[in-house]
Amino acid sequence: MQDAYGNLISSLAQPNDKRICLLVMDGIGDCDNDGNGTALQQAKTPNLDALAETSALGLSVPIATGVTPGSGPGHLGLFGYDPLVYQVGRGVLSALGIEFPLTPKDVACRLNFCTLDDDGNVTDRRAGRIGDDENHRVLDKIRAALTPPDGVEVLFETVSEHRALMVLRGDGLDDEVPDTDPQRTGAPPIDPTAHSDSRTAGLVKDLAAQVHDILADEPHANMILARGFAKFPDWPRFAERYQLTPGAVAGYPMYRGVARLVGIDVVAQPTSAADICAEAGKALSDHTFIFAHFKYTDKTGEDGDLPGKIARIEEMDAALPTLLKVRPDVLLITGDHSTPPSIAAHSWHPVPVLMAGPYLRGGDGAGKGFDDVTCRAGQIGTVTAKELLPLAMAHAGKLEKFGA
Repeated sequence: MQDAYGNLISSLAQPNDKRICLLVMDGIGDCDNDGNGTALQQAKTPNLDALAETSALGLSVPIATGVTPGSGPGHLGLFGYDPLVYQVGRGVLSALGIEFPLTPKDVACRLNFCTLDDDGNVTDRRAGRIGDDENHRVLDKIRAALTPPDGVEVLFETVSEHRALMVLRGDGLDDEVPDTDPQRTGAPPIDPTAHSDSRTAGLVKDLAAQVHDILADEPHANMILARGFAKFPDWPRFAERYQLTPGAVAGYPMYRGVARLVGIDVVAQPTSAADICAEAGKALSDHTFIFAHFKYTDKTGEDGDLPGKIARIEEMDAALPTLLKVRPDVLLITGDHSTPPSIAAHSWHPVPVLMAGPYLRGGDGAGKGFDDVTCRAGQIGTVTAKELLPLAMAHAGKLEKFGA
């Protein structure tokens, strides 16, 4: 499959000193919560609402209608890479997020520590969100007792909390390994060989069995779930593709990883809304594109915590003036996907979009604010995520005319 649209935008891209900021409030989209309104509707957001009065609004479809995106594809779309063309497993993103030095012999996957009951079914896919210290301890226990397959090195690294990285290094390994995560509780881990005859899948099955025995006496993290097996891909670099000088402000490893995947250097690693806005503002002084990432709107959604999600939205709203003071030429505020607390998971719902910049047809949010419903009637319309960066570039004067 060819990325015709992406190649077109790349051919039209021209450099100038206009600055674009993409602020991603991860998982920001929501449902109406039994008629009480979405999290954005319920939150008190005076700064976002005031900005919406003079901004263009719309909705973004991360992948395609009805398709629920993972975080990797969701962000690749926002970076202008068609996620149906540019596909990579989450393992590579996790590795890049912690600056793990992948080699051509490596197959990487993301691990979740989980809790199994006596019947072997998953009761908690995140092992009670164990802390980093516990993660390190359990990985040390695995390293000390694991017997690697002949000719294969098995490497483990902590990512954060219940998340870890496993890398298999050796000759002739493939990444045709199904996930072992059932994505729900009350079911056992999936046998990776059930739908694959790859050699690597067989190795993973053996390693998982060993880990099960090694961790049998652990009260919480007594098993691993693996997903996103992948090798490092050879893709166009963001700076050359768009003639931009990019930087990432992202505290969580996964999002640093997806930025590095396309060649966006990480310039700061804050996690609070106040620090994200402050660091993004600083970085715009010597970058023409900044990706700034705020995790907690997604994390609270996945936890089914509507009040928490509302509070995190309000936290970002309170911090926003710090970013607005540096006056980015174009500011995009959106999410990589929706995470309704009522579902406690990613969903297929289109994501609210706000774009502040020049050459708009007036503002869309006057008297209405910025939320999922108001955005339905905005001038941007409903577009795919891969179209947002080119739209911002057009408003910043960074795209030449197509054709004579």
